[in-house]
Amino acid sequence: MPDLRRRTASGGISGSSRRLVAALALLLAAALVLLRCGGSSVWGTDRGERSGGSPTVGLITKAYTNPFFVKMRDGAQRAARDQGVKLLTATGRFDGDYVSQISAIENMVAAGARGILITPNDSKAIVPAIEQARDRGVLVIALDVPTDPESATDALFSTDNFKAGTLIGEYARAALGDTPARIATLDVSSNITGGGLLRHNGFLAGFGALNMTASETQQATPPSVVCSRDSKGDQAKGRAAMADCLRTNPDINIVYAVNEPAAFGARTVLDAAGKESVMIFTIDGGCTGVRAVRDGRIAATSQQYPLKMAQQGVAAVVDYVKDGSKISGYVDTGTTLIAEDPRPGIHSEGVEYGLANCWG
Repeated sequence: MPDLRRRTASGGISGSSRRLVAALALLLAAALVLLRCGGSSVWGTDRGERSGGSPTVGLITKAYTNPFFVKMRDGAQRAARDQGVKLLTATGRFDGDYVSQISAIENMVAAGARGILITPNDSKAIVPAIEQARDRGVLVIALDVPTDPESATDALFSTDNFKAGTLIGEYARAALGDTPARIATLDVSSNITGGGLLRHNGFLAGFGALNMTASETQQATPPSVVCSRDSKGDQAKGRAAMADCLRTNPDINIVYAVNEPAAFGARTVLDAAGKESVMIFTIDGGCTGVRAVRDGRIAATSQQYPLKMAQQGVAAVVDYVKDGSKISGYVDTGTTLIAEDPRPGIHSEGVEYGLANCWG
């Protein structure tokens, strides 16, 4: 090799040496390009990921005070580790706080998320933020709760909330027998659409109080419902709601609770008032709830599967990033009626099944 340190009489590098240096520099640059191409990420640089990087997935839940959403986050974290993706998580401050969810969507889009999984706190109010994210090429999947309209997201992975309500409503009617019903409902919020509305109306449809379908947009209040209060799906607020209902309607004999935390709040108040015989029906299927069915504190629960929702959601985003395939429509992640005392004509599973498939 020529001595590249050889200098001309003026002290500079000779012309031939400069040409050789330039040629070697070009060869080195070409080699680096080839190495980068050969080691490019499976996700592909044409989708906005830097070479060798991992795609980002966002998960936005209603509130972490509910074990259901804690388990959903756990499922997403497990799936993210298995799939080799980065997971961003956020939550509302309480069940119904859609403002925090809007901020979370904006922050995740800014952070480069390729897909966002969300359980909407308000099925209508969240839609403009979701549409803006989709306009930026982000895949948005609703988990557990549909948006209004449902088409505002690319897909929905969820329990059929209306069916879940119908199952416990049918069971409640059979358990009450011929006794006239005096029902208290502990809802998320009477003015928010989504899963809470579907569960409430599904329960009353199953109970036979009204002839209705999942397409109803208003919360039903038939004469058999003597008290409806907002619980925000929270145990402490469930206690306050039940206490308020009991003060004005001491002869309540059926309680519908939107979820198990609200149901436990109601049970505490009823037991303290000496009304252990009042039956509570709810939806979740967490391990604590199933044990409460076994112990007679809850009459029946419709079991959901949040782990499955989150894991399938993460997998769908990974598929989208890999090859552009986009999931669409509704994916039913299942629901099962869990009851200790079977009723003729109503399919249910016992506590043993519930404990084998519960979460939390």
